[in-house]
Amino acid sequence: MALIEVKNLKKEFKKPVRKEGVIGYIKSLFSRKYTSLYAVNDVSFSIDQGEIVGYIGANGAGKSTTVKMMCGILHPTSGSVTIDNKDILKYRKQINKEIGVVFGQKTQLWWDIPLIETFKILKSIYEISNEDYNERFKFLCDLLDLNDFLDQNVRSLSLGQRMRADFAASLIHNPKILYLDEPTIGLDVLVKDKIRKAIKILNKKYKTTIILTTHDMKDIEELCSRIIIIDKGKILYDGNLENIKYKFGNIKTIIFKNNAKFNKDELIKEFKKISIKENDSNDILISFSLNEVNLDNLLLSLINKYKVEDFKINDISIEDITKELYENSKEN
Repeated sequence: MALIEVKNLKKEFKKPVRKEGVIGYIKSLFSRKYTSLYAVNDVSFSIDQGEIVGYIGANGAGKSTTVKMMCGILHPTSGSVTIDNKDILKYRKQINKEIGVVFGQKTQLWWDIPLIETFKILKSIYEISNEDYNERFKFLCDLLDLNDFLDQNVRSLSLGQRMRADFAASLIHNPKILYLDEPTIGLDVLVKDKIRKAIKILNKKYKTTIILTTHDMKDIEELCSRIIIIDKGKILYDGNLENIKYKFGNIKTIIFKNNAKFNKDELIKEFKKISIKENDSNDILISFSLNEVNLDNLLLSLINKYKVEDFKINDISIEDITKELYENSKEN
């Protein structure tokens, strides 16, 4: 049986319809009409223990709303979320002890006290035994390099230090499930790398189930074997990351430095099924499908006709795949 079951989940928000003009405004004070908007619309999926699942989508797609309902913070309009076969709303207090949450732009730390005092407060809240707390606290401090600033007030911590501390705080009670909403937002490369490594170690050591929402596609590619893509409250894709890469695997991009001999219009005339764009570094990017364009012929043309000497060929990225799925959903 799956650890997490989400069934036919919907969240409806009512938006007031504003009438134009002063008279319309006055009328709306006494008789207000609403239009319904579904942030999440009939979403269903299940997640097994130990999975790391990327839950991704554009801004406003329904990611954070789904996560908040999975945590019991928001009540769904209809549908259900069960953890270990227990309804999240009926058993919220019990289930909260099995859940850790990190919201990238919000903190669960006490702002005006030393960091170490936050962990002591959380120990009491979660009723953690001395033995379990000491073992877990040492493990997390070593894993996330917290020891140097444990005695500092949270207010004085840098963003990277605070995010590592928030991450540790969400794990101090050894939860079965960890929800990460934009955990690396605004962080530098070194801190991002540290948090990604910590996630891998926790998942391997404790089989922690992790649901990750992020706009950083490197987080997805490095951590997740499965992704769920949501748009306008509906699931576009739910499956293995490698499978979707394989599905779009015939899409390639040739990258090379622009030169005076290169003629975009002429090349498009010769190879009609290619797209060409230039990036900020003056690189030319030619994208195409192997199903429609012969790679050898294209390379020969670039080398012989346009004197391209130094180039590389990239596979499609998960970010580009996501864009492709969005575009397809709009067309349908």
